[in-house]
Amino acid sequence: MIFNFLTHNWIEITAVIFAILYLVLAVKQNILCWVAGIISSVLYFFIMNSAGLYMEAYLQIFYVGMGFYGWSQWRAGAGNATSFIVNTWTKNQHLSAIFTILFLSAMSGFLLDSYTDAALPFLDALVTWGAVIATYMVAKKLLENWVYWFIIDGISVFLFIARDLWLTALLFAIYMVIIFFGYQSWNKIRNESNAISS
Repeated sequence: MIFNFLTHNWIEITAVIFAILYLVLAVKQNILCWVAGIISSVLYFFIMNSAGLYMEAYLQIFYVGMGFYGWSQWRAGAGNATSFIVNTWTKNQHLSAIFTILFLSAMSGFLLDSYTDAALPFLDALVTWGAVIATYMVAKKLLENWVYWFIIDGISVFLFIARDLWLTALLFAIYMVIIFFGYQSWNKIRNESNAISS
């Protein structure tokens, strides 16, 4: 039984392993997180497409692109310790980001519901657009990315259970635990940087 599960789910298992590796390395601000993320995203494209989560599937293409962008951003900042530290957004920037996520989610959800056989189109769209913004925030080393990810991943757990993607739902539940430590780690780094510069 376990052998059959592993045989039929090897792509999802491999994607989960690389996704966890991505997040653990991101918490440690290790640039190799982007390589693990790219590998996981390529695999998840096929997984999400076959599950009828089309927004999630095409989000993976975005993740691959952001993997290269994140790598270049972190690599550029690696030469100078003060040039690329953990930052935060203003309240207005957060309001703009949240409005953008909700607006694009409503539009995409409507289009998916009207013109495709997408499963859970509005939740699929909400998770996808939230992830787009949060991934950009990771690439820019914005502290609040962890808060956005916590909310997105909480919704994702429900979404993946609804589509019988149990391993992926478990992955996102694990993410929610790691996110707590990610926030703590990045916040400590930010506080130390502020103390040095002041």
